[in-house]
Amino acid sequence: MLVVLDTNVLLVSIAPKSVYRKIFDALVDGEFTLVLSNDILSEYTEIIERKANASVSNNIAEMLLSLDNLNKVEVFFEWKLIDKDPDDNKYVDAAIAGAADFIVSNDQHFKILKSIDFPKVNVIAIDEFLEIILKK
Repeated sequence: MLVVLDTNVLLVSIAPKSVYRKIFDALVDGEFTLVLSNDILSEYTEIIERKANASVSNNIAEMLLSLDNLNKVEVFFEWKLIDKDPDDNKYVDAAIAGAADFIVSNDQHFKILKSIDFPKVNVIAIDEFLEIILKK
């Protein structure tokens, strides 16, 4: 299963006492493959540093880059499918470049993708993804 995680999904899954911690644990345990671009990794590190500190941010980034179940992609084309928050397009572009099964996000801006037939990008909510993880 190839998955792009929105920054907020990764962020809420890191905390040991989070109800979403199973997502982070499943990632570390290799239960799904993370599709990651340089732009997404940069956002991950920026936001984690803001919420915690540079050391935690660097440790998470290094851990992600060391995973065997990481599909690091180069984005050569920007599809620009999301108008309301163009910054979210980095997830869409990575999902397309990496042939991801879906993007996991609760961000409302991704809803527009349901009305776009090509390229087809599936988005599921964090609770739906957690259910998939728990069923494994």
